[in-house]
Amino acid sequence: MAPHSDSPPSNPPTAAVKATLRNEALARRDGLSPEARIAGSARIADTVMGIEALAEAVIVGAFWPIRSEVDPRPLARLLFARGQRVALPKVTPDGLVFREWREGEALVAGRFGLSEPHDDLPPVDPTALIVPLAAYDRRGHRIGYGRGYYDQAIARLSRNGPVLTIGVAFSVQAVDTVPAEPHDQPLDHLVTEAGPVPLLRT
Repeated sequence: MAPHSDSPPSNPPTAAVKATLRNEALARRDGLSPEARIAGSARIADTVMGIEALAEAVIVGAFWPIRSEVDPRPLARLLFARGQRVALPKVTPDGLVFREWREGEALVAGRFGLSEPHDDLPPVDPTALIVPLAAYDRRGHRIGYGRGYYDQAIARLSRNGPVLTIGVAFSVQAVDTVPAEPHDQPLDHLVTEAGPVPLLRT
């Protein structure tokens, strides 16, 4: 599917549980009407813009939507209007590389059906990431698409300093519990069309 990750390969029982939760959540998301997804994405954008810490990020890593994902393009437009810069990921053999994207710039076709920035644009390191996901729980744990790209990117970027992580999803993607593994890092914020998800910290 897409590179919007999960975690690196895990033991079979955990991987199997995650795969089942992922498939069920994606089926629910696919069942939303296009109108509901458009309206929900706009509400999510407005809510994310209200996160105070996000305003401090000079460069925000976003993503280009595929299939029935939350569409972060309304959020990108709001970030541009506030004077912030936006970067989009490219899948490389070494993981995700973020390159700055300006509104209206053409993208190129990448792996997994993705649209990505041109290779000749210089890489940048965002200090905030808008993170896609397949499923989430109220602890802020997420299930991505099983390739580990975002977990690896967050770990890499965090070596430069704190990285603000904001997961975006539709409320139908909620699950009771995501099987967490030692390397999993909960999201700092999680936003759906219903508003911020109050995260339970243990």
